[in-house]
Amino acid sequence: MGLVAFIMAYALFAFIFYILQVIAYWKIFTKAGEEGWKSIIPIYNGYVQYRLTWDVQYFWVALGLAVGGGILNSFGGIVGVIGSLALLGTALMNVVALYKLACAYGHGIGFTIGLFFLNPLFMLILGFGDSEYMGPQE
Repeated sequence: MGLVAFIMAYALFAFIFYILQVIAYWKIFTKAGEEGWKSIIPIYNGYVQYRLTWDVQYFWVALGLAVGGGILNSFGGIVGVIGSLALLGTALMNVVALYKLACAYGHGIGFTIGLFFLNPLFMLILGFGDSEYMGPQE
């Protein structure tokens, strides 16, 4: 019975986390002049975020690294190591994407650290706070 309760609690937590992310992205997108419904579609919302804050070419690179790294990582051995390196590259690109997101709304490295460690909270702050969309920053 304990395992079932744990799985149910985990599923509830995951659902709440997803709903908070959708709400936050909805507000972030509408601040940038995008339609909020784009936050509901999982991969497409990442594409829109990259388009608003960085460059979509990097989105495709990150997606390719994630998919390719996941596939290669499943083989193990030296191929698995290459897959792990690709996944590490994806993680680094995601950190840069968080920095670009923070900069696009007038924040800096401190806010990026908050986005990294407390993502749902800081995404809600971006969406509901008085941060204004300033476009992609260099």
